[in-house]
Amino acid sequence: MSADRSTRRRRNPVLAAARLLFRILLGILIVADELVRPLYEPLVRWIEALALVQKFERWVAGLPALAILALIGVPYAVVEPVKFLAMLHIANGHVRTGTFVLVLAYLVSFVLIERVYTAGRPQLMTLPAVAWVIVTSGTVRDRIYAWLRLPELKARARVIWRWVRFHLR
Repeated sequence: MSADRSTRRRRNPVLAAARLLFRILLGILIVADELVRPLYEPLVRWIEALALVQKFERWVAGLPALAILALIGVPYAVVEPVKFLAMLHIANGHVRTGTFVLVLAYLVSFVLIERVYTAGRPQLMTLPAVAWVIVTSGTVRDRIYAWLRLPELKARARVIWRWVRFHLR
């Protein structure tokens, strides 16, 4: 990146605020994902081991970058409003139905979108704006991990969880 371009970025407070907001939101999502990941990770590993899913990933890997971006964007555009509607359903007293739909929507987003992203990441990195989001999110994730010492916290949480389970028997 040229010095002229980085100087322009520093001078624009709107872009600086937008970048800061993006990083804060990304940080919240990363921490939330780390809290929920142990619940769905075994299911994801089982699904990714299925022959059909592996064949799907090979197919995705052969697609151009914009097609892969569409394969991520379309389910995302459908699933996110479904999550919101499920929470409205829960708020209106239909707790079981709303919770079922919410869990299903999260599974679709975690499994489908994650599998497409994993298979198509190399192609997505050829799109400059998408590459910036991927690199920035990785940088923010690494900084949050280091700042919160997430691996240590997770190890301590596992010890505490085992202790609680042992003493509740």
